[in-house]
Amino acid sequence: MPVHYATPAPDALFPVTGVRLGTAEAGIRKLNRRDLTLIEFAPGSRAAGVFTQNRCCAAPVTLCREHLAGDGSIRALVINTGIANAATGEQGMQAARDTCAAVAKLLGCTVDEVLPFSTGVILEHLPVDRLIAGLPAAFADLAPDHWHAAAHAIMTTDTVAKAASRRIALDRKTIAVTGISKGAGMIRPNMATMLGFVATDAGLSPALLRQLAKDAADASFNCITVDGDTSTNDSFVVIATGASGCLIDSASSPHWPAVRDAVIGVARELAQAIVRDGEGATKFITLRVGGGATVAECRLVAYAIGHSPLVKTAFFASDPNLGRILAAIGYAGIADLDAAGVRVWLGSQVGSEFEEVLVSESGGRAESYREEAGARIMQAAEITVRVDLGRGAAEAVVWTCDLSYDYVKINADYRS
Repeated sequence: MPVHYATPAPDALFPVTGVRLGTAEAGIRKLNRRDLTLIEFAPGSRAAGVFTQNRCCAAPVTLCREHLAGDGSIRALVINTGIANAATGEQGMQAARDTCAAVAKLLGCTVDEVLPFSTGVILEHLPVDRLIAGLPAAFADLAPDHWHAAAHAIMTTDTVAKAASRRIALDRKTIAVTGISKGAGMIRPNMATMLGFVATDAGLSPALLRQLAKDAADASFNCITVDGDTSTNDSFVVIATGASGCLIDSASSPHWPAVRDAVIGVARELAQAIVRDGEGATKFITLRVGGGATVAECRLVAYAIGHSPLVKTAFFASDPNLGRILAAIGYAGIADLDAAGVRVWLGSQVGSEFEEVLVSESGGRAESYREEAGARIMQAAEITVRVDLGRGAAEAVVWTCDLSYDYVKINADYRS
């Protein structure tokens, strides 16, 4: 079960003007499940995306980059689960192209206005004939209020569907921002194994939209880790339809901060939901590293802690074996780190109060620290590790989870 997360109700996901969603059973890998999603956008919509940094990226990622190389004009997303269409060579590229061509014919748009996405098993070919055969049913299912169904249709090893929504009022217009994501394992920044889609009916210039996609990813999906593995298919796309009539063409617009904050807020909620639903996760852990000379070195330390199997298994066992955190800080890669200047706190919500205890300072165990206090905090489902490197004013936040027996079970049985 996810850590303190439940899928929002269908009526809590606000329709975005100019967006319709439909799902269908295409039998991509397994029968009797909705595994195909079509999302249609009104003419004039634009998109921008951030994609995996894995050099062995999937065919859909390559094609999405090509299709977004221009002004970002978009009419549709098509998403399949079950097969990742990764490490499939030219046949995989042709399958992605054929998928886009079929959607373009169905919607009456150009091929490069369609973005394809796949998620699932790597090194297996996409049954593109089945996918294309399922498109008419997805098209017939298109409706503005099908965000909830789409969130379920893009799941793989997720135990819950992930969605978030906001509404903001600007100059007598109501702007909606709604998004869905999937991901539970093979999660690491640059990016995590996830698909994320956020749409707004505000209108944004191509330059603003590209910057917003990057900023939102850096504040959300690039701040999470479950197991340290960077996948082949990771994609995060922001779409602006402009159908609300609220148009923003520069960062100096008075409406820009509100729209930017809403999109980043939705992206962050979706990213945290992925960690809360990490494969086998029982605890949600916030890693706050401050006092760094640079943000980059703060992230090095946060990821070292978040990726450590020894740290993660200690959290699963509620065992305050906190020397493992210090070890991770030490090997994070800061060559001139002075361990005597590092301080570490452990905190959690205990009853109605947030309790935080100083664990380490001056190169060793804090005199005030008592193991029973650490053990009490470690029992919580949500835990904060705060680190002060004592080197400057930079800081970074990363969200992660523990590592349980079920993580091994889920990944051992993934293809069965």
